[in-house]
Amino acid sequence: MNVRTVFVAGALGLAVGIAGCASRQEKQEQRTAGQSTDDAVVTAKVKSAIASDVGARAAAAIDVDTYRGTVQLSGFVDNKDVAERASKAASKVSGVKSLKNELRVKSPS
Repeated sequence: MNVRTVFVAGALGLAVGIAGCASRQEKQEQRTAGQSTDDAVVTAKVKSAIASDVGARAAAAIDVDTYRGTVQLSGFVDNKDVAERASKAASKVSGVKSLKNELRVKSPS
């Protein structure tokens, strides 16, 4: 066997190994239809709870994403009080396993 053949075989083996790991990770990160539906329900409940607490106008600036019960709030709000109230409202919703509050307060113009 020459050096080129060994190199090509090694590179091919490495590529297959990496592809196998990536596909395994993708399968672990995929949700079932039921999990996706559950997350959509939690998202809707969180959005509703936030709108009830901080008002529809402030809630419209808040993005809510849910993945396997972990809720992430993001966006820009007028003040720290709105961010805290939105976080508290979201944490009380049934189905929220954990909460990541990534809300940012707008800087004064």
